[in-house]
Amino acid sequence: MRVRSLRNSLLPVLVLSFLASEVLAASDVVYKEPRPLKQVIEKDKGVPPAEAKKEEKKEQPKYTYDPTGKTDPFKSFIAEQQNVEDTTKRKPKTYLETLDLSQLELIAIIVGGKGNYAMVKDSKGTGHVITKGTGIGINGGFVERITDKEVVIREEYKDFKGVVRYKDIAKKLPSLM
Repeated sequence: MRVRSLRNSLLPVLVLSFLASEVLAASDVVYKEPRPLKQVIEKDKGVPPAEAKKEEKKEQPKYTYDPTGKTDPFKSFIAEQQNVEDTTKRKPKTYLETLDLSQLELIAIIVGGKGNYAMVKDSKGTGHVITKGTGIGINGGFVERITDKEVVIREEYKDFKGVVRYKDIAKKLPSLM
């Protein structure tokens, strides 16, 4: 009995909601016939704008790209800058300029009236005499000064901002026992 009363009370509610949705849906959609397009005529020429645009396009020449004298947009400018720096590097003039400073060992220093001299030994065991100003090392270093206990070599480098800086590297005589 309870199911019948529930069915009797729900049936009118469902019917009313269905009819209300049909009425609301029908009132929302309105169909209109499309209108014919109007032709707008320019006052100066008396020609429709579509035809005027066609005439303008015919008069203008096509654009062609000429890359002469322009940078290549697909090349990295950083790589070009590094290539320029590589070409400006000094080429080694002597054998000592082809060796890294870690391959050289200071074995003797001579302090005299005509100037100071030092002798370095490479990894092959060959000795080389150096004086102040001698180019040495793969980083473009040169002998800055020779004292009675050490040889100071100055190398040039660029920091992260591109500013040229100098680094002094000291080679000391091995201590005697």
